[in-house]
Amino acid sequence: MMIEEKDLLGFFKACIEGKVESYSEIMVPVSQDEFPDRFVFSRFNPESVCVLDRYRTVDPLKILFYMPRETVLPVAPDPPMRVVAGAKACDLKAMQVLDAALTGGDFVDPLYKIWRERTVVIGADCTDAADTCHCTLVGGMPHAESGYDVNLSRIDDRFVLDAGSAKGEAFLNVLQSHAKVQPESESDRKRVRDNRRKMTERVQSRNRELDRSDQYARLREDQDKNWPAASETCIGCGACTNICPTCYCLILNDETKAQQFVKVRGYDSCQWHGYARVAGGASPRPRMFERFRNRYLCKFLFMKSNFNLLGCTGCGRCTEACAGNIDFRKVVKRITDGVEMGVVD
Repeated sequence: MMIEEKDLLGFFKACIEGKVESYSEIMVPVSQDEFPDRFVFSRFNPESVCVLDRYRTVDPLKILFYMPRETVLPVAPDPPMRVVAGAKACDLKAMQVLDAALTGGDFVDPLYKIWRERTVVIGADCTDAADTCHCTLVGGMPHAESGYDVNLSRIDDRFVLDAGSAKGEAFLNVLQSHAKVQPESESDRKRVRDNRRKMTERVQSRNRELDRSDQYARLREDQDKNWPAASETCIGCGACTNICPTCYCLILNDETKAQQFVKVRGYDSCQWHGYARVAGGASPRPRMFERFRNRYLCKFLFMKSNFNLLGCTGCGRCTEACAGNIDFRKVVKRITDGVEMGVVD
């Protein structure tokens, strides 16, 4: 089916006004006045500039499900059903990694699980790309192939809607009862395919000089040779891990006060000097380049081994956030291609 953008936004407005009982909270990418080309997830406000397509947000979709800081105990009441719209393919792939890590094994993270169950995720095809976007280097596309409940594909001022789950089907049923929709034609589908092809070619062209071997085992083989040079400007701040859509290392703090037992979970980072340090003060990776190298091994080898999924989805956020101006793509290319490094520019 298809819907005009204004009618979809009108449906979102009806939801937050309480006219649609099914969904009480709507999260969408919003453009910032001072940074019009940067988008952040925010509660839907009809007065804000909502950007459902373009490219991924500054922060990953992860922060709405696995939050930077969240109280584990006491247990909070179950949240109401919500909609998160405008998620991009790189983030949807990342959520599949988190699903496998946090709900797919013997241990199930209860907070993450309830947020997943109580959220309808609406993906959207990319219609633009940030300078650091490189989903095509890791086998992805700038449009969602899976992992969404509903997906949006823009055609002018309309969106083609596709359901990808039972939750998505239920959402579309509610949408049809509150907003004007219409069937799409074969020519509409053709335009979607053409738009996706052009966008894919655009991302590929932007990253052509960074195309590389997929022999990621070389990241492990190269130990002390190139990693010190690659990490020379790294300051160990952890920005890359905190903003990565697939990192989920945590630290659990006891914040008990008086008679209330309180446990708070927050992000941890393998780039920090104190990460994995034992009581006697020893660290398994005391040198910066060893911690730096560990992140690359985690993304391309450890997560692949554990979940059969790459931990890098090509969002490029780590490169944007890096205080040392390290381009993640260049490091991977030079080491997998066997190029001896000086300082990575």
